[in-house]
Amino acid sequence: MADNDFPGWHGTTIIGVKKDGHVVIAGDGQVSLGQTVIKGTARKVRRLSPGGFEIVAGFAGSTADAFTLLERLEAKLEATPGQLARASVELAKDWRTDKYLQKLEAMLIVTDGRDLLVITGAGDVLEPEHNVAAIGSGGNFALAAARAMMDSDKSAEDIARQSMAIAADICVYTNGNLTVETISG
Repeated sequence: MADNDFPGWHGTTIIGVKKDGHVVIAGDGQVSLGQTVIKGTARKVRRLSPGGFEIVAGFAGSTADAFTLLERLEAKLEATPGQLARASVELAKDWRTDKYLQKLEAMLIVTDGRDLLVITGAGDVLEPEHNVAAIGSGGNFALAAARAMMDSDKSAEDIARQSMAIAADICVYTNGNLTVETISG
């Protein structure tokens, strides 16, 4: 089987919702290889505490690559305590210019309770419009659902959970086994 014939790892939906002083990041638990579900209970949303500051991060893409990026982000945050945006930009710059990091296939959504950011391998650090960000195979489904609910009376967590349920109903690479982390700004 040639490298380009390998079915590859698919799946994951991660959403971040910022509303009423709370930020929620939720992610599903499915890991797929081609058309096969390898695991249904993966934890793709994690709390980090570099330098005593609480951060929540969710990742989509290769797990090993995502953990490499999370370790690098923690190091950047330890060097710039309490400055998530600055640490994220520094990570994105390294990711864009370092030949080793350029090969990593993952994306991150991160928050400190104030900022909600998407970090990509293209060197982007994006602050989403409408206080909602989503990545992964079901990301667009979850994003659309969340945006439709943002003007409702629902909490950030309710919006994230309901958006993930909608994505899981549509995307075959997303399941309803959620990890949900909330942080306040």
